[in-house]
Amino acid sequence: MRQVTIQQADSKAEELTVLKANLHTHTTNSDGTFSPSEVIGFYADAGYDVLAFTDHRTTNRVSEYDAEGMTLLSGIELHPAGPRGIPWHILAIGIPENFSCTHPESGQQAVDAVRQAGGVAFAAHPYWCGFTAAEVMTLNGIAGIEVYNTSTRYIGKEYNMTIWDETLDAGRNYTALAVDDVHGKPDLFRGWTMICAKSRQCKDILDALRNGSFYATQGPEFHRLSFHDGIFEAEFTPCAAAVLVGRQSSGYCAAIEAPDGPGTGREVSQMRIDLRQAQPGSYFRCQLRDASGRMAWSNPFRI
Repeated sequence: MRQVTIQQADSKAEELTVLKANLHTHTTNSDGTFSPSEVIGFYADAGYDVLAFTDHRTTNRVSEYDAEGMTLLSGIELHPAGPRGIPWHILAIGIPENFSCTHPESGQQAVDAVRQAGGVAFAAHPYWCGFTAAEVMTLNGIAGIEVYNTSTRYIGKEYNMTIWDETLDAGRNYTALAVDDVHGKPDLFRGWTMICAKSRQCKDILDALRNGSFYATQGPEFHRLSFHDGIFEAEFTPCAAAVLVGRQSSGYCAAIEAPDGPGTGREVSQMRIDLRQAQPGSYFRCQLRDASGRMAWSNPFRI
């Protein structure tokens, strides 16, 4: 079982179990190619620990499925009317199987219904939808956004870092998921969320999602993330690029590909940055890229 050590400012270091999760999944119950049992088989065989079913406007009876050793989460993708005539894509995770608000009239109604039902709401692929950061921030109560969405790569809009940073710069503490948004085989196993939970129980998984105790990745893995007494430290699998992304033009570089031209550079597996002189209230997040170009993103922390 994977383990990670996480320490936030003014808290003790905590060693947590890391659960590999796909949190955006479609089946033949909406517009997916595969049945729920087929999707479960794919992800179980690939070594996933958690799978959330998020069909459009309908829930799944996950309690009746053979989980094949995984923890299955009940979810839904909601599509109320949004700004400028664009429908919202709101990813809801951890709702009851009998969740009734399947056709909300507004984005806020959707988010409120999800939270009242005990679930966690995220704005799905905002760049693909065409939303601005300001529009995303009108959704009070969302936990965060998808920073990477596999199925939107077909039109080159799979990454959502710019919108994420704009919301963080505006003072929101949004967290970020990486997901497959699987509809068919080409979407499988390209982006996932590593949930750092106290156990594999649904309650602990949802608590981790609410608290930001996870990271998003296409491959690189964090082993340790610590921000304590103004010092940020991280340990991770070897990567060609490791940076801290911050407010406006602020940031720090531990490694970058080809610093002295093609063929130069080195892989690193740790970083230590002194942030005691950083502007109070600013944010930072750690971003990795390995030699294959696959990325990973920590959730943000505040100075």
